[in-house]
Amino acid sequence: MGQVLLYWPNIIGVDGWLARRLGQTSRFGAWLDVVVDNMGRGMLWSLLFEWGWLVSAVEWCVFVCNHNARGDHWKNSFSSSPPIIRAIMDNGFRTPLGLWVVSGLHCLPLWLYGCQRGLLSRWLYLPPWIQTLGAVLLAAGRLLALSAEMWCIRTHVEYLTSDETEEKKS
Repeated sequence: MGQVLLYWPNIIGVDGWLARRLGQTSRFGAWLDVVVDNMGRGMLWSLLFEWGWLVSAVEWCVFVCNHNARGDHWKNSFSSSPPIIRAIMDNGFRTPLGLWVVSGLHCLPLWLYGCQRGLLSRWLYLPPWIQTLGAVLLAAGRLLALSAEMWCIRTHVEYLTSDETEEKKS
């Protein structure tokens, strides 16, 4: 339960909002925000499933790819991407599709934790059909996130290997 409580301020976006409101933003802060998000989700996925580390590993790969090639402005560097990726990433995820993806990314592990531990039925009195519907909608958002993550990894691998191809030609 402690991991969930530590993750909660990040999930509701208070950390970034507060930093911007107080003028406490920096490149390091942008980097640290993603690191803390990934660590929190990684702990939750690992609590939920034996293979939870795999979800976390993909997220860390995407983190490395995006921050290595795109820097601290990675959220705004997708203008030449395919339309579905742009629809997700436009305006720093502030689109309907972006909101769905971020909800799936951040909320699915919490939702599943709540379902698995009976918290959604005991604390929120949600009937099983709503718990299932919520899980399906969030899982669909997480699958959309996975498609964007795979695109980011693929384009980064292409970027890295294109340099090698050019070096061999010279």
